[in-house]
Amino acid sequence: MRKYLFLFFAFFLWHHLKAQTIKPDVFVVGNSNAAVAAAIQAAQSNAKTILLLQAGGFDIQPIGDDLHSGLQAAFLNKLKAFKQQNDSIAELNFDKQTANEVLTKWTDSIKNLTVMKNVLWVKADRSGKGWVFKLSDGKTIRPEVFVNVADQKLNTSLKIDATAATSWSKFDYQNPIYKTSVATGKNMDGSTNTIYSLYQLLMPTQENLVYVNDASSMLLGQAAGAVAAYAGFFNLKTSESNLKKIQGELIAFNTNLMPFTDVGIKDSNWKAIQMVGLTGVLKADEVNGKLLFNAEKLVSTADISQPIKDHYYKAQIWFDDHKSDIITIGQALDMIRYVGNKDLETMRKEVEKKWSTTYAFSSDFKPERQISKRELAVLLQDYMPPFNVTIDKTGKILR
Repeated sequence: MRKYLFLFFAFFLWHHLKAQTIKPDVFVVGNSNAAVAAAIQAAQSNAKTILLLQAGGFDIQPIGDDLHSGLQAAFLNKLKAFKQQNDSIAELNFDKQTANEVLTKWTDSIKNLTVMKNVLWVKADRSGKGWVFKLSDGKTIRPEVFVNVADQKLNTSLKIDATAATSWSKFDYQNPIYKTSVATGKNMDGSTNTIYSLYQLLMPTQENLVYVNDASSMLLGQAAGAVAAYAGFFNLKTSESNLKKIQGELIAFNTNLMPFTDVGIKDSNWKAIQMVGLTGVLKADEVNGKLLFNAEKLVSTADISQPIKDHYYKAQIWFDDHKSDIITIGQALDMIRYVGNKDLETMRKEVEKKWSTTYAFSSDFKPERQISKRELAVLLQDYMPPFNVTIDKTGKILR
């Protein structure tokens, strides 16, 4: 009899402990701007996510004069709607209570996201390639990927050396690292020409850790959430992060990866301009701390010949034969035809049909007219996307 009671008790205890262990894809600790954005993005990217607040609510700091996009822009729009503030130009009166109410309602509505409040982590450790966290309510969290938002206590407990963690960088065409950007637009010294590389979020000695050193930035938190979700959802190591897929995921959630101030998300060609702009094939101009794409500017041969030749070997031959100083719409189509192995007549008919509908161009389709940066960006993204060309961790093109 005692033997059976012992077995029953052992089974009950095992089942109880098993029920108290939760294995999410992504685990985020913190109630800051970056923490909540990381958790929301991870969940929206279909990763089962737990956000541990350790308090009763969110502690959101006022958002600076950044180049807003993605979740940060969505949050500001939700705040304005809550306050019934319809004027998009008017300054938003920020208060933490309202921010907490808006975020609580928002996070409650997101599938795959569990927010744990008033619960502390009491022990943190490694567990294989993952992590294990003991909580004050008796539960154990064993996530695939952990997002640490500059939590010094966790750094100490997990022996994470964050001294090498880097901050936002100034955008510079001379440094191709901008091509690896997963966050952009943080206002630094009056300029929004800032970027954050995917590889700045990773630590070479710490697999399945995404480290955020700027707790005040939703822009950076969202990027961290996308990186964590990719590894957690596909059961990969963070060192196996696929830059292009993560960048594509962020763009799908209306996130700027290039700090163009003159082409916003409401622009029908925003996605193409972001993706082609990220490659440097069509460059922007820096004016008074702002990066202007100047979408209606006409394209010269000198503007694009070298960048396109850098991306495609075959382009060298086409540009050697092209003697004009300008690029017309017809010439752009011929270049795409040659480099991308397309049928010119078929492509020309397709483009003409899409011109005012799919592309939403206000101009007329005239092959003999000089092409604009907007038009060329859209055609390249549709038929010969330089975004798909592989680059290394420094932004250097690999062919």
